Amino acid sequence: MTLPLLTYDGTPRAVLDPFRDEGFTFPAKMLYAFITPENVATFVARYPHKVVGEFVTVSNHFEVYALTVGDQQIGLCRAPLGAPAATQLLDFLIAYGAKQIIAVGSCGVLVETPENQLMVATRALRDEGTSFHYLPAAATVALDETLTTHLMTVLGTAVRPVQTWTTDGYFRETEQKIAASLAAGCEVVEMECAALAACAEFRAVQFAQLLFTADSLAAVAAYDARDFGVASHLRVLAAGLDCLAQLA
Repeated sequence: MTLPLLTYDGTPRAVLDPFRDEGFTFPAKMLYAFITPENVATFVARYPHKVVGEFVTVSNHFEVYALTVGDQQIGLCRAPLGAPAATQLLDFLIAYGAKQIIAVGSCGVLVETPENQLMVATRALRDEGTSFHYLPAAATVALDETLTTHLMTVLGTAVRPVQTWTTDGYFRETEQKIAASLAAGCEVVEMECAALAACAEFRAVQFAQLLFTADSLAAVAAYDARDFGVASHLRVLAAGLDCLAQLA
């Protein structure tokens, strides 16, 4: 029996479409933030802004902002944790106008790395299910090269490139899985990047992801939650917004 997840259907239209003619128009430049609601609210308050849309689910309510940055309108939306939910919302943002998207969020480290270091994901290991609904089966997916290069150019020595392991099994990051991910060239782990990159590629938009280091799985016998990188929240929001503002 062929595994359903490996049976790819690239039909552009589905029975449920992310565009539902709700009257929203989102800025083409979009910051997608895996950041606490409190820190998103603090950051948004720094700029003239307005709510330009909303995405309501049975368990949460996400507002889409347009921030005035100089003479530009740049979108910002808080992202839900986990590949399926985050990709559902990303597809919605794309449907209503987002075309150049930078995600910012935390990652766990698989090798000894200080907390609150900034990294730019270049490729993601597809150890989740969502990406297989957007692209044919493959071990990894590359992030948009142009936007990723722009991110690293603007941020310079503050960041370095990294390959990431995307998993949707938060409590199944076993010693064997970690070893396999390290062997594949991954230094960090998170729960959304591969799926978001696949969705963006399928929809023909640009996507890049700025990560900050949070907890550590480098010593498998002594997991260290540290402070989950909370000190980086406002910093990466500012960095992501600056990179979007400098896009041509």
